[in-house]
Amino acid sequence: MNASTLAVILVAAGSGTRLGHAEPKAFVPLGASSILGVALDAVLGMREPPHVVVVAPDARVDEVRERFADVAAAASAPFDVVPGAPTRQESVAAGLAVLPRHVDTVLVHDAARPLTPTVLFDEVAAAVRARGHGIVPGLAVVDTIKRVDAGRVVETVDRSQLAAVQTPQGFPREVLDEAYAEADSLASHTDDASLVAAVGLRIDLVPGDARAFKITVPEDLRRAEQMVRDERTEMTSSVTPADHGPPAMRVGTGVDVHAFDDDPSTVLWLAGLEWPGERGLSGHSDGDAAAHAICDAVLAAAGLGDVGAIFGTSDPRFAAAHGDVFLAETRRLVEASGFRIVNVSVQIVGNRPKLAPRRAEAQAVLEQVLGAPVSVAATTTDGLGFTGRGEGVHAIATALLVAA
Repeated sequence: MNASTLAVILVAAGSGTRLGHAEPKAFVPLGASSILGVALDAVLGMREPPHVVVVAPDARVDEVRERFADVAAAASAPFDVVPGAPTRQESVAAGLAVLPRHVDTVLVHDAARPLTPTVLFDEVAAAVRARGHGIVPGLAVVDTIKRVDAGRVVETVDRSQLAAVQTPQGFPREVLDEAYAEADSLASHTDDASLVAAVGLRIDLVPGDARAFKITVPEDLRRAEQMVRDERTEMTSSVTPADHGPPAMRVGTGVDVHAFDDDPSTVLWLAGLEWPGERGLSGHSDGDAAAHAICDAVLAAAGLGDVGAIFGTSDPRFAAAHGDVFLAETRRLVEASGFRIVNVSVQIVGNRPKLAPRRAEAQAVLEQVLGAPVSVAATTTDGLGFTGRGEGVHAIATALLVAA
């Protein structure tokens, strides 16, 4: 079991009366699992296995502990279940109270947002650690918003200053501890960001995800069920040919090219490593051509498309994201589709940086994210072409998958 410094408090203690089910909301069936089960799958898919604390209804604590303990153990994630309280604020406080002191980053997530993709958890956690204060994901408000009084429209609100806030919401541990220590127990806070802001601490907004919607009423549940069915159908149709089982092995090839950036302040990231003092590569993300080529190879082998289709350059969530974010999400998608990565080989073509001194380090980093052996090699083109002229880097990857 790891001693992760990252924790996720999964709030699942609500009754969900508006959903119209007899059981608490988190235990309502969704796909082949439950709302809580689907939400937990996303959390356990994070590239750094977190310490998970599920806050459940008092009467369901033992059930949750028994039902999901094996799943958490398989993911090498510490797993606690604690009883909830009458208010969300008190429930989160109960989850926070059981975390060990070495945890320094805490994400709080509503189980009622079960389709939130794993990559959003990874991005929020990374942003908290990079910026050192609270981070919440949110979407721009696209509807025209009116302020009303007793049914009468009073004014139109400027929607450019509004955002629809989601979870997971992330905080440095000491920030959340301070906020809860100073919180007025009589005040009503609908999320942790408002509680943290109420004690004067900083919160930043990062781009959210449309899939992180909250299940509140029956129509929300129907939408979630349809999305789960669509995802299962898409994966099945792309992986399993009609009337045939999945092939024993699948091979994919991926290629990526990035030019060196004209901005001297751009940092070089390549093969999952930062290269201080080297000229950086341009790109929507960090420009890691090796990581991107590996993603393309793995996705191609599984028949799931390519990097451009899944991590589009129009998606602001991946601006400046490092290669491990793409690799971890690629691995999750491939494993969810019924395959396991056997091994990966990537060849980097370019004059710089000199890979040999850090080859073993690069392989170790990539292997940790992908959970499979990775071979990293490098070559030059004897001065020919754009790589020979020192204009950029070219990477070619091959991946072997096997049906899980």
